Order: sequence, then structure tokens, then C-alpha cells
Amino acid sequence: MRIIFGVLSLLVVAVVVGTLAKKQLTGGSTISVSPQSGSDVTVPTPLPGATAQQQNQQIQQQIRQSLETSMQQARPASGDQ
Repeated sequence: MRIIFGVLSLLVVAVVVGTLAKKQLTGGSTISVSPQSGSDVTVPTPLPGATAQQQNQQIQQQIRQSLETSMQQARPASGDQ
């Protein structure tokens, strides 16, 4: 009985992992994200002809530059002090 449950649980795990891997490899759907109004955050747009690794590196670089720019901006002075 214990062996049957072990084999069935492994089978269920294999099916779940296979389904997730299939979704990951097919690409699924494209998620469109737009920044809120009034924010200085830019949404990175990868080059259409680039490989996945090049797109990943480009997006990481754009996010890093955006974060550095937003961190260097002066904070507004609060009137509570």
C-alpha cells in the first residue's frame, strides 16, 4: 500500500512539473505592464530580433539604470519635521 501511494505521488508530481515546463517553454501569454501616472519608472522594451539572453541582459541593464536614476533624485522635503 505504501509503495502504491509513493508511485502515485511521484506520478502526480511528474505531471505537474511537465505541465509547468510545457507552459514555460511555449511562452504562454505576453504581459503588458505600464507605469502609474506620475512615476518616473520606465518599462523596458527588449529588441525584437535579439536572443532571449540578450533581451534578459538588456532588460536588467534598463532596470538597473532606472533604479539608479530614481535613487539619485532628491526626496521631497516633508513639512512634518
